Amino acid sequence: MIDLALLRDEPETVRRSQIARGNAPETVDAAIEADRSRRAAITAFEELRAEQNAFGKQVAKASKDEKAALVAQAKELAERVKQAQQAANEAADAASAALDRIENVIIDGVPAGGEEDFVELRRVGDVPTFDFEPRDHLEIGELLDAIDMERGAKVSGARFYFLKGVGARLEIALMNMALDKALQNGFTPMIVPTLVRPEIMQGTGFLGEHADEVYRLEAQDMYLVGTSEVPLAGYHKDEIVDLSKGALRYAGWSTCYRSEAGSYGKDTRGIIRVHQFNKLEMFVYTDPADAEAEHLRLVALQEEMLTALGLSYRVIDVAAGDLGSSAARKYDIEAWVPTQGAFRELTSTSNCTTYQARRLDVRHRAEDGGKTQPVATLNGTLATTRWIVALLETHQQADGSVRVPEALRPYLGGLEVLEPVQA
Repeated sequence: MIDLALLRDEPETVRRSQIARGNAPETVDAAIEADRSRRAAITAFEELRAEQNAFGKQVAKASKDEKAALVAQAKELAERVKQAQQAANEAADAASAALDRIENVIIDGVPAGGEEDFVELRRVGDVPTFDFEPRDHLEIGELLDAIDMERGAKVSGARFYFLKGVGARLEIALMNMALDKALQNGFTPMIVPTLVRPEIMQGTGFLGEHADEVYRLEAQDMYLVGTSEVPLAGYHKDEIVDLSKGALRYAGWSTCYRSEAGSYGKDTRGIIRVHQFNKLEMFVYTDPADAEAEHLRLVALQEEMLTALGLSYRVIDVAAGDLGSSAARKYDIEAWVPTQGAFRELTSTSNCTTYQARRLDVRHRAEDGGKTQPVATLNGTLATTRWIVALLETHQQADGSVRVPEALRPYLGGLEVLEPVQA
């Protein structure tokens, strides 16, 4: 939820943000009117309730002769209070629905537009070249006996897979390398639940336009998470957290599930776009004043990982229409995938400002001990299954083997080369 004070005092700022995201500016007017109606209905209810309380005292003091008439009036007043309370509840629900259509207000400088309107900030590393015809990651994975899509489909359907042998070891190595990076930078490691209640999924902003991408278990009324951002955002729900010693930083290791609704025909080969994968996700609660600096810090950690793995990549400032409801700014890092001749997303990191915290009621107390205020939340990928795609293709050799980046070797027992499995 956005800051109501901002909506009331600076509606043009909110309108500009909605327009940049490709949303109708009329949603702002509707939210302002719904908020006004909610406040009016609450005021009317509270005034009637105060009148009821005062009248109740009058009835209590009345003589026996007066009391019968007053009791009748009290019943009538009670009915009016009940109706006013119902009206206030309905107005509150209408205001909540209207406010849900207002996405987080973007940070100044975020590019307007949709998926193709990002701004490239920098490129790092040389694009790999080969003196042989490079294989794609699936062909390499099959030569290594590391990826089995056929049996994944047999067991679970399209876009499922088995990682086996060095494939399984490679993913675990990546995750452990990322975990070490997180530990070295003050993150608390977390193994998180991957099933969450509706109010947690709603609170993080994942049940908006892209709700059809989320798996729901209807019988249990629970959701499977697509990122550990969701349970980590809910971890401090309804709490006042202590930021006096600095930000709270967590690194959540989890399996993630995404239905990939609307992606029919896209990336059907291999493990680029799948329904299940593993990920180590950084999640931070911090003072809103420090959020933009923290955002850049998360990007720097991601770049350190990708540089250590010898990948060529670019950093982009994602356009407003491609941010998702919660993010006020998002940086993606895309690695070069040789057989596609293109950069493909490996990491995202988002500054959600106070949007999620307001919805989940996570606050902190100012240093002067004054009034509590919402925290800012941020999230960013530090390793995930998709990285295997870029690693295999970038470091492949003519015979189908794959050179292991030096930084990753300690996590593979010193293994320097992944060798094809002999038939």
